[in-house]
Amino acid sequence: MIDLETPVAELLDSTHGKPKLLVVDDQPINIQVMYRCFAGDYQVFMATNGEQALSLCASNPPDLILLDVVMPGLDGFEVCKRLKANDTTAHIPVIFVTAHTDPAQETHGLNLGAVDFIAKPVNPDVVRARVKTHLTLKFQSDLLRQLVFLDGLTSVFNRRYFDQQIATEWSRASRSNEPLSLILLDVDFFKLYNDRYGHQAGDDALRLVASTLKNSLRRPADLVARFGGEEFACILPETSHDDAMVIAYDLERKIRELGIPHQSSTVDSMITISVGLATRVASSGNDVNELIGLADNLLYKAKHTGRGRVCSGVLGATT
Repeated sequence: MIDLETPVAELLDSTHGKPKLLVVDDQPINIQVMYRCFAGDYQVFMATNGEQALSLCASNPPDLILLDVVMPGLDGFEVCKRLKANDTTAHIPVIFVTAHTDPAQETHGLNLGAVDFIAKPVNPDVVRARVKTHLTLKFQSDLLRQLVFLDGLTSVFNRRYFDQQIATEWSRASRSNEPLSLILLDVDFFKLYNDRYGHQAGDDALRLVASTLKNSLRRPADLVARFGGEEFACILPETSHDDAMVIAYDLERKIRELGIPHQSSTVDSMITISVGLATRVASSGNDVNELIGLADNLLYKAKHTGRGRVCSGVLGATT
């Protein structure tokens, strides 16, 4: 468990940055008070009505929301209800901050999914402590959810998570009219490697391959998953075919440069990979299964035209 005395910055790894708080209140003075409480340790975002809060949560989900109850238009209860009904925002902790301390209202808010109630006027030390407590719990819960989607051998994402994310990224690319690239790759002659060097050495090789792939993809949105056996997948959102080609060739080169001996391979004296790259362009009217199918066909082509190489194509084009 994380010690609550741990500085806030240490609750997160270096890729996440400062936690993001969304303060929702129709009174600017209340927002200013909250900003002064949290600006040092957090990224503080502000909304002055319920509609604006929902829009911000959809475009840039915060780690925690401090939500006023009484607001014109959508009140805090309705905002909380809508957040909890949406899979992408349901896990964001909501703390109601209100001048009304009616037990019935508090019970109603907690039943809607809020994690806490804080009475106005707020005590800065109390509100900071409660926010830190709920963020700690949230990050621990996030970690547990993530572990469900990790491959036990290689510690990259598993096939279950890949299936979820490729569908999500396809939908996002379709809405934004942005490209989406998918790489499928396979360790060449891996069965022969296991036969010669043993399954423990094979496991070690897969871990090293997975680690190299993960470390080679620098953008937070890029994703590596174990697709099955010795096969891996890389999802590259908003990545053109040309840019994805650079990445694919870089991955092939870096795996070869690991220099893992493979004397049973007919490709090289070390472990190599075959790579299939498929890209959805902005004008594509196909579906996500066709993108996966194209990447798989291109991987098959790479394996049957010599291995240790990259074959690529664009969805809808002749390959």
